[in-house]
Amino acid sequence: MKVLMTSDVVGGVWTYSLELGRALGARGVQVTLATMGGPLSAAQELELRSAHIGRIHVGEFALEWMEEPWDDVDRAGDWLLRLAEEVRPDVVHLNGYAHACLPWPAPVVVAGHSDVLSWHEAVRGGPAGPEWERYGDAVRAGLAAADLLVTPTRALLDALLRLYSPRCPARVIPNGSDRRPVERLKEPFVLGAGRLWDEAKNAAALVRVAPRLPWPVALAGEGDAGEGVRALGRLGRDEMDEMLARAAIFAAPARYEPFGLAALEAANAGCALVLGDIASLREVWADAALYADPAYDDALERQLRRLIADDALRAEYARRAAARAAAFSADQMAQAYLRAYSSPARQETAA
Repeated sequence: MKVLMTSDVVGGVWTYSLELGRALGARGVQVTLATMGGPLSAAQELELRSAHIGRIHVGEFALEWMEEPWDDVDRAGDWLLRLAEEVRPDVVHLNGYAHACLPWPAPVVVAGHSDVLSWHEAVRGGPAGPEWERYGDAVRAGLAAADLLVTPTRALLDALLRLYSPRCPARVIPNGSDRRPVERLKEPFVLGAGRLWDEAKNAAALVRVAPRLPWPVALAGEGDAGEGVRALGRLGRDEMDEMLARAAIFAAPARYEPFGLAALEAANAGCALVLGDIASLREVWADAALYADPAYDDALERQLRRLIADDALRAEYARRAAARAAAFSADQMAQAYLRAYSSPARQETAA
């Protein structure tokens, strides 16, 4: 089987694409990856070498959720169709919405990882403004043309069904990861991840509570965290794995997180988890994490203090997280996608 898969170089979709591409390749699938959103970083170039993905094409086109992207979206569409002529895929796997309405030569599976309208509701507390009308129309048109919509959680699927009323079949396939850093002795610090200005990840809440905690806090991601936090900047894959292996607690007090690959990687690395109390993270982690209302810094501080103060409780939540993470392997994700690829037009909407 040959799959033409789009990706972007900006956020978690990149990690997801490499995990899925690697697992599909191990099952004999020929994956051609077409990336957009900008050039590859040096760290991403290194990641690609170990991913064993058959072919990679880099297009530095703006993504559909970026500012004034539509000329680039059109140019990217022409580029993708030329790639499809060359690759002759059995399935086109799009990690975005707008390009689904192109005249593809194969069935189209759209993997929805997030969207601006549901982001706006969760982060800004209300509907997106008229400046996002064209974006919404593009998403609706893409989903109307898709053969199958896949989301990593039921929470995101429910949001997309409500906001866009897609006519295509839909199902939930959780994200997966097989990354397990080399075991290290856990150290007494809290690790967070995310760009400091990203309101959805809400890393700023961790920065605000850090001076009140008995343990130090380290933050992986861009932005000046100020005093009281060890700002790590943007880390490469190996550097992030090292920090996850060392950290005793991983905190992600997100306001909006349709799945959360960073939390999964942290669980695989033996961290206890403190997460934003939102439907998607509750769906993924159930009783394997502690939760804090992302609107209240005191709630985040309270849950972190619980784990910091109690070694047995911290060990128990690390054990629960690792056990829960076993259900979200890259191989399981690849198996589910292969079933979806086999007859995407006949899949039934998830109940």
